[in-house]
Amino acid sequence: MTRRFTRFLTAAALALGLVAAPGAAQASTIYPPAGSCTTSPATMTAGSTITFACSAGTFSADEPVTVTVTGENGADATFGMVRMAISTASSTFTSTSDGALGGIRITLPTNATGTYNIAAVSPTSAGGTAAASITTAEGLPTTGLDQASLAIVWIGGGALLAAGAVLAVVAGVRRSRDRNS
Repeated sequence: MTRRFTRFLTAAALALGLVAAPGAAQASTIYPPAGSCTTSPATMTAGSTITFACSAGTFSADEPVTVTVTGENGADATFGMVRMAISTASSTFTSTSDGALGGIRITLPTNATGTYNIAAVSPTSAGGTAAASITTAEGLPTTGLDQASLAIVWIGGGALLAAGAVLAVVAGVRRSRDRNS
C-alpha cells in the first residue's frame, strides 16, 4: 500500500511540474514604447511642479495606470493635492480612450536633490519612464552633498589621520627603546 502511495505522489509531482514549469518559464512580452513618456520641464528647482505625460498607444484604453515617483525625499512628492507618506510616492490614474496619459502635475519636495525617476505602469503595458533633475537657482545640478555632510567626512578623515600619527610615534618610540636596551 505504501509503495503504491509513493508512486502516486511521484506521478502527481511530475504532472504538476510539467504543467507549472512552462508558465513559470515564460517571459513577459510587455515592453514600453520608446520615448513614450516625458516630463516638462526636465530640469527645475526644488519644490517646483512638473507635468508628466505619456503618448497615445502607451496603454490600453481607459485602464488604471500607476504612476510612481522615486528619488531622494520622494515620499514628499505630491500628485495634484494628495501628499504621500511613503518612501516612494505613487498614485493611480486612468488612461484616455487612445491609451495616453494626460498631463499629471507632480510637485517635488522643497528639499529635493538629484534626479527623480517617474514611471507609469498598467496591467497590460510596461508603460514608460521619464526623469526630472533638480538644479539650483543658478542652473547647476544638485547632487545631494551639502556642507554639513562634507564636514562629517573631514572630521572623520582628520580623526583617522591623527590616530595613524599616534600609532607611528608609538612604533618609533618602541623601536628606539628596543635598540637602546
